[in-house]
Amino acid sequence: MKILLTGGAGFIGSHTADLLIDKGHKVWIVDNLITGRRKNLNPVAEFIEMDVRDEKLIDLFKEVGFDSVIHLAAQLDVRKSVEDPFFDADVNIIGGINLLEAAVKNNVKSFIFASSGGVMYGEAEGKRPDESYPASPLCPYGVSKLSFEFYLNYYKSHYGLRTAAMRLGNVYGPRQDPAGEAGVVAIFCGLMLKGKPVKIFGDGEQLRDYVYAGDVARAFEKALESGDGIYNIGVGASESVNRIFEVLGESLDYSLPAEYYPARPGELAESRLDPSRALKDLGWEAKMGFGEGMRKTLEYFKNEEK
Repeated sequence: MKILLTGGAGFIGSHTADLLIDKGHKVWIVDNLITGRRKNLNPVAEFIEMDVRDEKLIDLFKEVGFDSVIHLAAQLDVRKSVEDPFFDADVNIIGGINLLEAAVKNNVKSFIFASSGGVMYGEAEGKRPDESYPASPLCPYGVSKLSFEFYLNYYKSHYGLRTAAMRLGNVYGPRQDPAGEAGVVAIFCGLMLKGKPVKIFGDGEQLRDYVYAGDVARAFEKALESGDGIYNIGVGASESVNRIFEVLGESLDYSLPAEYYPARPGELAESRLDPSRALKDLGWEAKMGFGEGMRKTLEYFKNEEK
């Protein structure tokens, strides 16, 4: 299968590219390298340095004749979306529509989208929402992801494009940017390994559904053949920020106390997902346990420090 993977130089995208290539697919990566890294690129993939908003993107579709698009490129920082909702919408909605237009004009069969389960359901009042739970994002980032899901539905009903929106939990693992604004596991690893103080915003009891990047890559690969609709991609359980600080600190003999700051606007107190539909329809479920996933992630960052 010939696959266009946007954001393939990024954290989740590079894991997805590696898996797809291992499975025998031909992969073209489009990434503007603003947050993606060249060192993450699989050397077997064809790489095109380009923004998903570029109107010349359609020429690539005409040239290659893709079977499927996996769209991961995004503005993914919740706080930046609050500060600049115009930019967030430009990348996450307009950039996505640019891809959809190119797809339907060039007979692409399926379009798989990295949506967000972490912000989609708002404060779900302690529940573990499934895909039928009312979407109520509380930040522009979540609003842009939900808006694009509606565009997916339009292109599906109007053009017959098979689409899947993968509502991801809080993804962690090797290659996540420890200097970035998103990804508490990577940020904590980077700071602890340098012996620097760790900042926790809020009381640290915020709960998230942490899912390992390798498991997420498998979900995208599973969706290629039969994904159709919306899928929660998570573990189905949650861990607190304080717990992550504790686990990583114990592993590193890190002795500095956490520094607590006021909670940031737009962030939820709790988010966890019901991933049972992905198991039923795609045969997918998360396999990496929390402790083992943290160990693998920490080992990666240790090696990066050498």
